[in-house]
Amino acid sequence: MGVKKKTTIGGQALFEGILMRGPNKTSMVVRKPNGELEIKEDTTKTISSKSKFFRLPFIRGVVSLLDSLHLGVNAIVYSTSFYEDEEEEEPGFLEKNFGDKAESIGTGISIFISLALSVLIFFFIPTIVTSFFKKFIESTILLNLIEGFIRIIIFLAYIYLVSKMEDMRRIFMYHGAEHKSIHCYENGDELTVENVRKCSRLHRRCGTSFIFTVMIVSILVLSFFGWPNPFIRLLTRLLALPIIAGISYEINRLLGRSDSAIAEILSAPGLLIQKLGTVKEPTDDMIEVAIVALEEVIPENKDDDIW
Repeated sequence: MGVKKKTTIGGQALFEGILMRGPNKTSMVVRKPNGELEIKEDTTKTISSKSKFFRLPFIRGVVSLLDSLHLGVNAIVYSTSFYEDEEEEEPGFLEKNFGDKAESIGTGISIFISLALSVLIFFFIPTIVTSFFKKFIESTILLNLIEGFIRIIIFLAYIYLVSKMEDMRRIFMYHGAEHKSIHCYENGDELTVENVRKCSRLHRRCGTSFIFTVMIVSILVLSFFGWPNPFIRLLTRLLALPIIAGISYEINRLLGRSDSAIAEILSAPGLLIQKLGTVKEPTDDMIEVAIVALEEVIPENKDDDIW
């Protein structure tokens, strides 16, 4: 048993692979159809590294979310490229019209569509459904609570449904491998399949827990905006998103640092969602991918990644 610590290294499950981001390097490791591992390594580039302003409390949460979205979409596109139909060699619309810029434009479109769908599903639909209760309820606080409850129900239903898809289940298994390997590293143990296998697949600093925190924080923040007409209501929710993301990031950051009983209690709902939906037990070959991805980004100076 080595020295325990909390690391800033984080990851993301990909299609048959794992992304790991450390303080200095980022790696993507994908198991190709022939069973070989494809390893792609790059220096870690973040928006927050460009200015101290982007590292200020609450601001850093929004910046981190944008960074994660951009990196995550690129990584998923990269991982799926190894499994595309080889017969589809005809250049697409973007390649024909934008050449070398096609990939960047495609990523931007993917991020926009993802954000638009998220707003539609988790903000527009709940607020419209809650509007039907306005005939019977005058309290704006209660209406916002009902809206938040509907948002959480939609989120849980979404997690449940996607977890039943075979491809998503495998991604969730890689998610488990990512968590287990980071736990093993934080425990100070040697990164072997046997050691990683023993570790918990759940992690308090997981993105799933962050999203659930966003759901709860949104209920509190949006309660201050009353219950105006649907257009103003949707507009206020969009404008409040950076505030909600910033607060949620700081809460998750505090919970991730603390080992107190209060932190354990507050982290429990997010961990439960991980257990029931987004994080599954991985196979040994998935753990191998996680170990390779993690080893690529561990800094030479062991203090560089302390949380």
